[in-house]
Amino acid sequence: MEPAWRQQGRGRGRSQEAQVERSRPLQKERERPGTATGRGVRTKTGSAPEPPHGLAVQSKFEEIRKSNQAAAQRLVESHFSSSSSDEDDNSIDDGDHKEGKRGKILASTFTTYTNQTGGDATGLQRTGQYVSDLFQSGALTCLICIASVKRTQAVWSCSSCFSLFHLPCIQKWAKDSVFLVSSVTDEDFGQKQHPWPCPKCRAEYPPSATPNRYTCYCGKLQDPPADPWLVPHSCGSICQKELKPACGHTCLLLCHPGPCPPCPKMVSVSCLCGKAQPLPRRCSNKAWSCQQPCGKLLLCKQHTCSQPCHTECAPCPRVSVQKCVCGREKSERPCASPRWTCQQVCGAPLSCGNHTCEEVCCDGDCPPCPRSISRTCPCGKTKSSLPCTEEVQPCGDTCDRRLACLKHTCSMRCHRGSCETCRQEVEKECRCGRYRKQMPCHKEYLCDSKCPKTRNCQRHQCRRKCCPGNCPPCDQSCGRTLGCRNHKCPSVCHQGSCYPCPESVEVRCTCGSTVLVVPCGRERTTKPPRCKEACRCPPSCHHPTREAHRCHPGTCPPCKQPCLLPLSGCSHTCPQPCHDVVLVKSQQVHLAGPWEQPSEPAFVKKALPCPPCQVPIPTACFGEHEVSPVPCHRQGRFSCKRPCGRPLTCSNHSCSRECHLVNSGNPCEVCEESCSKPRPSGCPHSCPRPCHPGACPPCSQMIRQRCHCKISLLYVECTKLTAADEQTKEALSSCNNQCPKELSCGHRCKQVCHPGVCEETCQQKVKLRCPCKRIKKEVLCSLSAQFAVECDDICREQQKKVSQLKEAEQRAAQEEEQRKLQEELEAFEKRQQRGGRRNKKRGRREEVDDERLKAARWWRRCAAFVLVPLGGALLSAATYYYLQESA
Repeated sequence: MEPAWRQQGRGRGRSQEAQVERSRPLQKERERPGTATGRGVRTKTGSAPEPPHGLAVQSKFEEIRKSNQAAAQRLVESHFSSSSSDEDDNSIDDGDHKEGKRGKILASTFTTYTNQTGGDATGLQRTGQYVSDLFQSGALTCLICIASVKRTQAVWSCSSCFSLFHLPCIQKWAKDSVFLVSSVTDEDFGQKQHPWPCPKCRAEYPPSATPNRYTCYCGKLQDPPADPWLVPHSCGSICQKELKPACGHTCLLLCHPGPCPPCPKMVSVSCLCGKAQPLPRRCSNKAWSCQQPCGKLLLCKQHTCSQPCHTECAPCPRVSVQKCVCGREKSERPCASPRWTCQQVCGAPLSCGNHTCEEVCCDGDCPPCPRSISRTCPCGKTKSSLPCTEEVQPCGDTCDRRLACLKHTCSMRCHRGSCETCRQEVEKECRCGRYRKQMPCHKEYLCDSKCPKTRNCQRHQCRRKCCPGNCPPCDQSCGRTLGCRNHKCPSVCHQGSCYPCPESVEVRCTCGSTVLVVPCGRERTTKPPRCKEACRCPPSCHHPTREAHRCHPGTCPPCKQPCLLPLSGCSHTCPQPCHDVVLVKSQQVHLAGPWEQPSEPAFVKKALPCPPCQVPIPTACFGEHEVSPVPCHRQGRFSCKRPCGRPLTCSNHSCSRECHLVNSGNPCEVCEESCSKPRPSGCPHSCPRPCHPGACPPCSQMIRQRCHCKISLLYVECTKLTAADEQTKEALSSCNNQCPKELSCGHRCKQVCHPGVCEETCQQKVKLRCPCKRIKKEVLCSLSAQFAVECDDICREQQKKVSQLKEAEQRAAQEEEQRKLQEELEAFEKRQQRGGRRNKKRGRREEVDDERLKAARWWRRCAAFVLVPLGGALLSAATYYYLQESA
C-alpha cells in the first residue's frame, strides 16, 4: 500500500491524462467529415454562389483573413493561458532573441566573479540553477499557494533553503504558525514568543524575523523595480554578503537568489603545518598539505607525530606500560589515555588511627574519617560527639520523619533504616477530579471515566481514562488532501494548514526531449518548457514541408509560406501566405428545440480561394498626372483621385473636378466664383465683378473711421486713403479740433487733434509763493520746477513777532498756574492753624467757601488752557491778514 501522501486526492483532476481524455471528444468533433477536410472542400451548410472577381472579392478576402487571425490568436491564448506566464513572455516573441537576452543578463550577473577566476564558472553551478529557474515559466513556485512567483510580485527568500515565497503568503504562514503553537502550549495565551518554521526546510525564525517589507536578495533596496535587463527581484548592485565559511571577503556577484558561490579571491597561505613557503591559492580552497611528516611532540610527552602535514595531531596511537593512580599495578595501555585506576581498596590508615581508607585506588591524601565529625541519632533530633569507635544509639523519641507521601510523618520510635510505607486511610480524589474514595495514602486513585475533550488537532477526542485535562497530542494520521489535490498529508493529525506537498512532477514538451520539474499540483497550470528541438509534425497544406520552427505545445502555427499556385486569367502565381487551412468562425447553429440556448460559435478549418491577382502593372491616369502600378485584375486607365488641374476660361482658376477624361461630352467645369485677386494694401473691400481676367477697377466705397482723439467719426474715400502717404493719412484722420487730452501737469493740450502722445511743454502761467505765503510770482507751467520763491527780511520779522507773542502767552499761563498753587497752599496752612472742634454752622460755611474756591479755580483753569490759546490764535490771524494787505 502506498503512503498517505502518495494516495490520490479528491480535488481537481488527478493527472494530465484526464485532460487528454476530456480533449479527445472535441478533437473528434473537429475531425468529423463535413467540417473542414482540406483545400477546395465546401461545407454543406450553405451553397453560396462563387463571388465575382473584383474589388468585392479582395475586400472580403482581407476581412475574412483578419477575422480568422484574430480568432485563432484568441483561441491559442485561451487554450494555453496559465498562471505561470510571466511578463517577459509577451515582450519578445523570438526564442533566439530571448535566449540571447537571458544570456546577457546571466553574463552581467556573473561577470565580476568570472573575472576573478579567469572565466572558470564551475563554482557557479548551484547559484546558476537558482537564477535559471527565475526565467523558467512555472519553475519558481510559492509552495504555500501553489502559484507562480512573477517578477512584479513582492517575495521573501528563506536564508536556509533559499526558496521564494509570496510576501503575503509567508506573512500569513508565520502568523498562523505562531498562533497555533501559542494556543496549544501557552497557559497565558499570547505571552510567550514562539518561533515559526520555513514551509520547505523547517528552519525556525523568531517572531521578530517575520518579513514586513519587500526587499531585494541582498537586502539593500526596498521595493526593487522590475527591470527587464536584471534578474527578477534584484537591485542590480553587488551582493556583498559575508561568504560562508567566513574568510573576510564578500560575494562578488550582482544581487542574486540562492547561495553565494565559493570565494574566488587569490590569497597567499602556507601549508597546514606551516613549514612550507606560502603559495597563492583560491580562498575557498586555501587549505593544502605539503605531505611532510609533522614531527610535533604528542600529549604523551614520549613520541612524536608521524602523520603527513595536518592541522591538529591525533592522539598517540602507540602502547606503553603505565602505572595506575595509586601506583600499585602496571599495565600496557594506549599513550593517549595514561590515567587509569585499579580495583584495589586503598586501606591506608586514616587520621583518627582507628579506621582505614575504603576508597578504591585513590591518589594523594586520604579523606578524614567520616565518624570523627559531629553525628546525630537516626531521626536527627539528638546530637552527640562520641568517639569514632562508638555507634550513636537511637534516642527513643518518635521518628517524625516525612514519609514518601510527603503528607504524613513516621509514628515509630527513632530507628535506623528507611521508614515504612504510609498506610493511613484518607479520602482521595481521582486524577480528573470527578470522584472521591477512602483508600490508603500511598495508592493512586484512577476512575474509569473517559475524557471527552478534543485534542490539540481540534478533530479527535482524547478518550483517555481519568484525564486531568492535559490531554496528550493526537497520534493519528492527518490524511487531509494537500494543496496539490493529488496526495494526502503524511504528518500526525494537527491543527491549521498542512505543510506543502514534498513531491515534484515532470512537465515535458511535446516531443518529450525537454523536462521541467515543478512542485506537485502545478502540472495542470504550468506551460510546457521551451524546447530547442525542431517540431516534427507533418504539414497540413499543399507544401511538401513545414517552415522550420521549434517544438511547441498545441497545434502548429499556420503556414506562412507563399501559396505559389497559378491564378486564373493571368500567368502569375498567388503570392499570399498559405491559406489551405484557416480557422473560420462557423455560423452554423443546431438547436434541438426552443428550450435550448445557442452555443458559442465554433471555429472550423477551411481552405480559402486565392485572392485576385495583385501584380502591379504601370498605367497612366485619365489626366496623365501620374503613372501608377495597377493590380493585374483591374488593368486599364484609372482616375488618380486628384483634382483635374486644367486652366479654366477665366485664366485665374483650374478645374477642381476629380481626375477625368476630357472629351466633347465631358468637358471641364465653368468658373462660377467671384473675383479673388488681391486688393491694394489697406482696402478691406472685395472686387464687385465676377472672376475676370486683367486688373480690377479702383475702389469707390467710403471708409468710416475715428479721428486721432477718438471722439468724431470721419468718412474717407477708400481710394484716397489707400493711395495717400503717411502725412496725408494723418491729416485725413484728424478732426481739426483741440486735443482733449490732459498733460501730466493737469492742463489741457493746446494742439489740434493729432496722433501719438502729447508734448509735455505746457505754456500756461502758474503762481508760485514763498513758504510763508506772503510773496507770489507768475511763471510758465513747464518752467515752474526750475523756479523757487524765497522769504525776504519782512517775512522773517513777522515770523519773529509771532514767535515772541507765543512765548509771552506761555509765560502768562505759567504765572497764573503758580499763583493758583500759592493760593491753595495758603488755604491749606490756614486750615491747619485753626485745629480743634468746629461747630456745625462754621463747618457748613467753610464747606460753602471751599466749593466757591473750587469753582473759581476751575474757571481760571479754563481761561488759562482755552481762552489764552484762542486769543493767541486770533491775534496771529489778525497779524497775518494785516501783513498780507500791506504787501
